[in-house]
Amino acid sequence: MRCPFCDHPENRVVDSRKARDGSAIRRRRECDGCDRRFTTYERVEEIFPQIIKSDGSREDYDRVKALRGIRLACSKRPISTAELDEVLDRVERRMLDLGEREVESDWLGGAITSELRKIDPIAYIRFASVYRGFSDIEQFVQELRKLDSETSGDNGGED
Repeated sequence: MRCPFCDHPENRVVDSRKARDGSAIRRRRECDGCDRRFTTYERVEEIFPQIIKSDGSREDYDRVKALRGIRLACSKRPISTAELDEVLDRVERRMLDLGEREVESDWLGGAITSELRKIDPIAYIRFASVYRGFSDIEQFVQELRKLDSETSGDNGGED
């Protein structure tokens, strides 16, 4: 493990503990070169399915890319980084539970949208507007009306 600050190849672990739900180990390390500390996470490497894009192309699942989209939707909302990680952890678990080698990007976007809907309606509508590609204001208004009727209990809160 190279130091992210000085690129020195040697460091030592100064503390280890379980992270999140116990699915990873958090390690505090200290660089032998510059004495700065940094954190690493050790987790079982799981093989995620490839994502089939709407144009038919395929790409490897990228947690950083998914998290970037979620963070953008949650910008300036009262949602912690830990909550965002939990959202993505749940989506990833659902994706792995499918047991498929390929998953449509539509499924991934829908799973993220579903999780965001549970924690913050503004983040949900922001993400949905990009994921669903609203092309005009009427589509946006229809989604807001649907969300409003679900939160007021008109249809039991589900699509």
